[in-house]
Amino acid sequence: MTPTVRSAAGSDIGRRRAVNQDSAYTSSRLLAVADGMGGHAHGEIASAVAINAVAEVDASLEGVDLHDVDLLGALGTAMDTAARRLTDVADSDPALRGTGTTLVALLVDGTRIGVGHIGDSRAYLLRDGELQQITHDHTLVQSLIDEGRLTPDEAVGHPRRSVLVRTLQEGSPAEPDLFSVEGRVGDRFLVCSDGVTVVLDDDEIHEVLADVVEPADAVDRLIALANEGGGPDNITCVVADVVVDGVASDAGGFLFGAAAEASTTS
Repeated sequence: MTPTVRSAAGSDIGRRRAVNQDSAYTSSRLLAVADGMGGHAHGEIASAVAINAVAEVDASLEGVDLHDVDLLGALGTAMDTAARRLTDVADSDPALRGTGTTLVALLVDGTRIGVGHIGDSRAYLLRDGELQQITHDHTLVQSLIDEGRLTPDEAVGHPRRSVLVRTLQEGSPAEPDLFSVEGRVGDRFLVCSDGVTVVLDDDEIHEVLADVVEPADAVDRLIALANEGGGPDNITCVVADVVVDGVASDAGGFLFGAAAEASTTS
């Protein structure tokens, strides 16, 4: 049998926000989370635009043999589409100037996994009991760490920790990181907004992913812990297991958070 992913997702407004600006999408092929830029114009619109762009790519792959698909090319196309649409909506409504969002998306063909990433939402891999962050934050603080001007410990409480240096932004071309991961049966992936990681450190995330068996229960636990830690931001996560048996995620796909709200009101 060909491996696939069995996933669950959830999105919560948190304890201090008036609006949920996060969006997410899951299917048997695609896992994605977007976080509309807090403090910017209508971040919930930006995240929904990004998620809808990747969802359209996913829908276009229905019935297609993914072995023939350039996974990174497909993700890059989705991000280019999202950037153009953000520019279009801002051109049509000046109140949407400055609209932007992060985006992390995993496109899955068995154990062949393409990753597209921009911003500070993250993807993690739990394999053989070891947790690894597979995306690299596009933040000012991470840039300072990369340059050796700041240590990871100093970054934790840095006042500019959330300042982004790269996002999907209206008026700008998409410049995502695109890379491949060779998955294995038994792998567990977490894709999440920084509403999770601003509260929970890697040890706490590892404990949940390693100890909680069902993806849906792991999602619920991560959201609960983030809220117990103050819930300073919207909290969205997808937990997915690479499996060869059991019931995979619905190939039709599901929207969560702001994208789901937009689909019910449009």
